[in-house]
Amino acid sequence: MTLKIRLPGGTLKLKQHHELRRREQKREVPVWQVGKYFIIWWPATISDRPSKHPDVEQNDFH
Repeated sequence: MTLKIRLPGGTLKLKQHHELRRREQKREVPVWQVGKYFIIWWPATISDRPSKHPDVEQNDFH
């Protein structure tokens, strides 16, 4: 169960532990625990999509 609330400046999310993404687990974005739930703030300046490694190219067959 993920609850997303889009706000000016970012997105506020409410999740359980097993739903946390790697960046949320590593606390790269603000995360607060309230009981068994986590409140996560994803600022609009940070993409919530998985980041690609800059040194790895998609079609590198060398």
